Amino acid sequence: MSTETATQSDRVPDPMANQGMEFSSDAYLDMDLLRFLTCGSVDDGKSTLIGRLLYDSKSIFEDQLEAAEQASISRGDERMNLALLTDGLRAEREQGITIDVAYRYFATPKRKFIIADCPGHVQYTRNMVTGASTANLALILIDARHGVIEQTRRHAFICSLLRIPHLVVCVNKMDLVDYSQEVYDKIRADFEAFASRFEITDITFVPLSALAGDNVVNRSENMPWYNGASLLHHLETVHISGDRDMIDPRFPVQWVVRPQSDEHHDYRGYGGQVASGVFQRGDEVVALPSGMESKIRSIDIGGVTQQTAYPPQSVSIQLEDDIDISRGDMICRPNNKPRVGQDIDAMVVWMAEQPMVVGKKYTIRHTSNEARCMIKAMHYRMDIETLHRDEGAQELKLNEIGRLSFRMTKPLFYDPYRRCRATGSFIIVDEQTNNTVGAAMIIGETA
Repeated sequence: MSTETATQSDRVPDPMANQGMEFSSDAYLDMDLLRFLTCGSVDDGKSTLIGRLLYDSKSIFEDQLEAAEQASISRGDERMNLALLTDGLRAEREQGITIDVAYRYFATPKRKFIIADCPGHVQYTRNMVTGASTANLALILIDARHGVIEQTRRHAFICSLLRIPHLVVCVNKMDLVDYSQEVYDKIRADFEAFASRFEITDITFVPLSALAGDNVVNRSENMPWYNGASLLHHLETVHISGDRDMIDPRFPVQWVVRPQSDEHHDYRGYGGQVASGVFQRGDEVVALPSGMESKIRSIDIGGVTQQTAYPPQSVSIQLEDDIDISRGDMICRPNNKPRVGQDIDAMVVWMAEQPMVVGKKYTIRHTSNEARCMIKAMHYRMDIETLHRDEGAQELKLNEIGRLSFRMTKPLFYDPYRRCRATGSFIIVDEQTNNTVGAAMIIGETA
């Protein structure tokens, strides 16, 4: 799920032109790429931890390092402030907090990484949802001096709601509690007691000091009682290839590919990104909503024909028959179709200053499809602190989470979010401002 508003370009690119580059399926599906986010309360050390990862793994360019050193000197810091390697906005540096989602990229010999440094302050929870929407793993930082607090519970709940498969709880600033095992054990017990109410299957705990570098890249000599791996070693070795839905083939069509060239005069393909499952040449497929069936003639990536296509590859699929297919349609298997419905229940994170209004009309964007909708009813609002359901609530305000019922103007082709994140989510857009006001995770059809 992406919470960014999508627009379609007037000029459709020609996927048959490879622009002199060599393409292979490995270029599009790289299981050695890990997307993870950091989240936690203000001053828990998220930006410092990322800075330490980048610094100790030697992933910082010299000019970036010099800029951070100069900025640290101008601020009067005693040592180089590693957080400055990620806090890019002037307001962030002045306040010492992360506001926007800062993306950073680095690699080790074992894996490539995309980091989303998410804001910790409660008023920027919506930014955290944006960073979490595509993550394979989440790092939840806890200040060893303060333990599990409200923001910790909020972020853990959001990670569970967005079904991030892997969770790493980093008990940071262990140097400020004399590397106490007793403090670490209590924090771990408190978090496990709270997380037991969620559907989180993989939780790893790491005691560390981002400032001093303990257990970040290298094992710490200050905590001999900890027998686990360092944080970087865990990030390099965590198994993520089985996280995607490879069972249910779903291909939302983004555009019809007609190159209009002499080389590909009669080419008619359907471009888009494989949402889930596996497609192969010769497979029998069905196009929704028409229900017309055909077989896959070819699968092309950058002008190179492939035997198979799987998520998250962007491909062009040709069918053996001429079928009326356009943007927003979906190609799937005849014996494995998504659910189809106009009345849908979903968990919603509200992301706008203007509260959600029952009965108001909005636009929703789901995969490559767009429809208008009306919010029919609000079932409850979640209290993040207690996980209590407030069934008397009538609106959602900024950063609040609740269960809503929607009535769509046309059927959606979807799967429950717990089964497939790509087809089980949509964004809500205000029709007047065109701003994204909510992110929704589909539960199922309205009873």
